[in-house]
Amino acid sequence: MRHGKKDLQTAQVSDLCRRRLLSYADSFYELARSYDEEFEPEQESRETVLMERRLWENRQIISGHLTEMAKIMTEAASEVLVYWPMEGKKRRRLVQALAEEGIEVESPCYLPREDGRQAIVLTMHTRRGARVSADDAADMISVLLDRRLAPSVTSPSVVETAPQSFVLEEEAAYLVLTGFSRAVKEGESASGDNYAVVEAEKGSVTVMLSDGTGSGEKAGRDSERVLDLMEKMLEAGYGTDTAVNMVNTALFASGEDDNHPTLDICEIDLYQGSCQLRKIGGAASFLKRGQEVEQLVTGNLPLGIFGQVEAQPLYRQLQDGDYLIMVSDGVVDAFGGEDYENTFMSIVAGLQERGPGELADRLLQIALHASGGRVYDDMTIGVVGIWET
Repeated sequence: MRHGKKDLQTAQVSDLCRRRLLSYADSFYELARSYDEEFEPEQESRETVLMERRLWENRQIISGHLTEMAKIMTEAASEVLVYWPMEGKKRRRLVQALAEEGIEVESPCYLPREDGRQAIVLTMHTRRGARVSADDAADMISVLLDRRLAPSVTSPSVVETAPQSFVLEEEAAYLVLTGFSRAVKEGESASGDNYAVVEAEKGSVTVMLSDGTGSGEKAGRDSERVLDLMEKMLEAGYGTDTAVNMVNTALFASGEDDNHPTLDICEIDLYQGSCQLRKIGGAASFLKRGQEVEQLVTGNLPLGIFGQVEAQPLYRQLQDGDYLIMVSDGVVDAFGGEDYENTFMSIVAGLQERGPGELADRLLQIALHASGGRVYDDMTIGVVGIWET
């Protein structure tokens, strides 16, 4: 579908909001510069110099965070939304057809996405107190436009009498399902491991696994805090590497010797079927493709040990029926040997379970059997399965 320049329209924040955002950004940049200075120790004693160095590093951390916030404000102030109205004949047909189903449609437009994709943005509401699921409305629109559309993750789930804006994205080429299984260390009431699954509006799914230092409730709170911070920053628009470093520097600045959680991050593009895996101190992960299994590992240390983290992502192009398996250290310990990876890979290669949850449960049973039924450390197994739609 081609559109001339005269069809394109733009929208951005109001001039007043733009000026305020840029003013706030300037203030944050100025604050960042006030913290950004060369390290010049004033004392000669080693202990004092080390303390001054730590304070200086904390100031650099604050400076970096303020700069990142200023960048996001500047980008928000400068962002321009490009769209174009739906063609007259198609718009009238859409409005009329949905009106017959009791749904009023206003201002349907196209939004350009990456790789030439187009989303549909429109306002919908029902009449006489009726309620229609957004999925059902998207199915009707898909038939009318001869396109496979689905509500974005940020769109309302129900069309109600009050007008609401909906974004309908082209249905992704791949579907991801996840399954987790875990066992709590003997003598503890809570696991030190936590996991999270985050869906983004632009067709990606991020799966994270964090193993807190030690075990029990404190380790669980520490790993949960890491995941909560990561979720909030990713949703706020921070890039993955930036979010990781901000979480890392927050832990580094706290100076707690017993708070160095690991973090595994698996980002899957549902349109391309590609995967980026970042590992910060976590145990090896595994990619299962039929009876072939690949070990995925990097040499990074856990969070909070150094002021900066360079988590080089591992890139893989996934195929229909692939499984990515993420484990915590307790699973490694269960197999009790330096060669646990090869043992685990042989076991994974022979498994026939299809559902991610079933696969995770089966692997946990095998790990428990390998440890003689004892749970010496928290065990968590996460399985991510991908299929073509």
